Amino acid sequence: MTRYIIIGAGAVGASLAAQFELSGLDYALVGRGAQIRHIIDHGLAYRRPAGTRQIRLKAFDTAQPPSLRQDDILLLTVKSQDVAEALAFWAWRAIEYSQELTASDLPIVTFQNGLATEAAALRIFPNVYGASILTPARFTETGRVVVGGDPQVAVVTIGRYPHGTDETAAKLVADLGRSDYIAETTSDIQRWKAAKLLHNVRNVLELFDGAEDERAAFSAALVQETETVLKAAGHTFASHSERTVSVAHWKITENSGIRAGQQSTWQSFTRGASSEVDFLNGEIVLLGRLHGIVTPYNRAAQEIAGSAARQGGFTALLPFANLRRLAENHLSFSILTHSRPKAHQTGGSRGFA
Repeated sequence: MTRYIIIGAGAVGASLAAQFELSGLDYALVGRGAQIRHIIDHGLAYRRPAGTRQIRLKAFDTAQPPSLRQDDILLLTVKSQDVAEALAFWAWRAIEYSQELTASDLPIVTFQNGLATEAAALRIFPNVYGASILTPARFTETGRVVVGGDPQVAVVTIGRYPHGTDETAAKLVADLGRSDYIAETTSDIQRWKAAKLLHNVRNVLELFDGAEDERAAFSAALVQETETVLKAAGHTFASHSERTVSVAHWKITENSGIRAGQQSTWQSFTRGASSEVDFLNGEIVLLGRLHGIVTPYNRAAQEIAGSAARQGGFTALLPFANLRRLAENHLSFSILTHSRPKAHQTGGSRGFA
C-alpha cells in the first residue's frame, strides 16, 4: 500500500496531511521546529470554509523521522529555499528490508513555486514529478493552517520532470481527487510552473505599502520583464483553457480567513522565516543574466526583500518608493552601460590563464 511521506509541515504540507487523514490515505507528515512539535503534541487546528477541526496527524520530527518503505512516495512541500537541505537529508536514507535501495530510488513530487527545484531533485532522484498547486492557504500561527478553497482544497497539476506522465502520476491524481483536490496530469509540467511564476513574481509586492496605481504599474512592468526573460530562456506558458478538468466552480470563500495581499511570501516574512524571493524574482534575475537581458524590476525586488529578510523582525510594510527608486536606478544604469561605446583594445591579451 502506498504511503505518502510529506516533507514540510507548512500550509501546503499540513493541509495535505489533514486531507489524507480525513480520506483514509496512508501518510507521514515530517517537519521541524515549533510547528511540527505543536502538531505532534496537540494536533493541527485546520480551518476550511465549513469550519475548524482539531485533527490528530501522523506527524514526525526530522530528529526522529519514520523508516522508509519501498512503496513510499515523497511529497516535497518545503519552500524553495529549503529544498537543498531537504534533498540532502532524505536522498541517501536507507529503505527498510533492503540492503541496496535508498530514498533516492523512490518517486519524489516537488510542490515548490519557481523553476529550480525539479532540476535540483533530478540530480539525485531519477523519478521526479513536478506539481503546480493553486491553493489559498495560510500558515502564520503555530499549529494552525487556514485553507479558503471551496468546495475543493486546491487545484494541482502533476507531471514527470522534465516531461511525460505515467501510472505514478495517475495514481497521485486519483489519490488527490479522493482527498478533496482538483487534480490532473500533464506531459509538460514546466509550462504550468512557468505560467505560475508569472503570477508568483508579484508576491513580493505584498511586502510594500504605496499608492495602488503605482503598485499596479510596477506589477505590470515586473510581469512583462518576467515574460520576456522566460521566453528568451525557451519557456512557454500553459493556459487555463488547456485544463482537462473544470475549475469553473472552484473559488475562494469569503470570510474564510484568507485575505488578499497575504500570499506565501508575505506569510514567510510575517513568521520571520526565510525568504523564497531568490527563487521567484531571483530566478528571473538569473535567467536574465544568462541570456543577456536586464531585469531592473525583479532585481530591485530581490535586493530589497533580501535585505529585509536578513534584518528580520518584519512588522510593518516596506516603503514602495524605495522599491521604485531602486528599479529606476538599475534601469538607468543599464541604459547608460549599453549605450556607452566599447573601448577599442589594441595589442595582445593582458589576461592571465
